[in-house]
Amino acid sequence: MKIAAIQMISGPEVAPNLVTAARLIGEAAARGASLVALPEYFPLIGATDAARLAARETAGTGPLQDFLAGMARQHGIWLVGGSIPLAGRDPGKLLNSCLVFDDQGKQAARYDKIHLFGFTKGAEHYDEAATIEPGEQVVTVDTPVGRAGLAICYDLRFPELFRALGPIDLLALPAAFTDTTGRAHWEMLLRARAVENQCYVLAAAQGGQHPTGRMTHGNSMIIDPWGDILARMDKGEGVITAELDPARIAEVRSSLPALAHRKL
Repeated sequence: MKIAAIQMISGPEVAPNLVTAARLIGEAAARGASLVALPEYFPLIGATDAARLAARETAGTGPLQDFLAGMARQHGIWLVGGSIPLAGRDPGKLLNSCLVFDDQGKQAARYDKIHLFGFTKGAEHYDEAATIEPGEQVVTVDTPVGRAGLAICYDLRFPELFRALGPIDLLALPAAFTDTTGRAHWEMLLRARAVENQCYVLAAAQGGQHPTGRMTHGNSMIIDPWGDILARMDKGEGVITAELDPARIAEVRSSLPALAHRKL
C-alpha cells in the first residue's frame, strides 16, 4: 500500500497553512496514498508564545481537529495529523499532539510529544519546555498499512521510546528539525530507527525558510526496514510517496532476526 509524507514551510498564520495542507493532502490522495502524514506544527510555526497558546484546542473539539477529520473523510485516507497545540493540565503551557484519523474521519489515536527540544548554539536557542507540557505515554495504532508507532521530531534521538512501542510495521514521525541539527543528524537517526526496529519510517518535515526567518531542515523521507531511502525531498513544499510492502518487512526480519535476538 502507498504511504505519503507532506513537506511544508508553515508560517505564523493558521488560515494559509490550512489551505496549503489541504492542497497537498489532496495531491497525496490523488497519487494513491492510503496513509498520509503532515509535518510537526503544520498549522503554525513562528507565532508568538501567546498566539500558540491561543490556538490551543480542547481534545475532541476545535477547528484544527475538524480540519484533519474532514480531510481524512473527504479523501478516504488515514491521516497522521502532524502536530497541533492541545490544552493540557498546565494552563500556561500546551501539549504538542499528533492525532491520527481514519478514513471515515474518526480519531484513531493521539500521541503527546514526550521529549522536549532544548538547544543553544550562538544566537540559535530553543527551549520547548518553557511553553510545552511533556506527554507521558507511547502510542501505537493499527492502520490499513499495519501497526504504526507515533513520535514527534526530537523524540527521534531517544531509541528507548521506539523499543517501548514493541514490534511495529511503520514509524510515523512528523518533525520540524532545525537546519543546524538536521544537517548533522537527521538522516542517520531516521535510518538507524528503521534498521533497529526493522520497520518503515515515514518522516514528514518542515523544510525551508519560514516567513519569520527560521530555517528548517526538510528532507522528508520514506525509509524501508533495511535502511534504504525510498523517497526524499530536500527543501520546499511537496509530497513524496512510496509503497509499504509487508513482504519486505518479513524478509528483513527473517534474514536478520534481530528483534527476536533481543535480550534486554
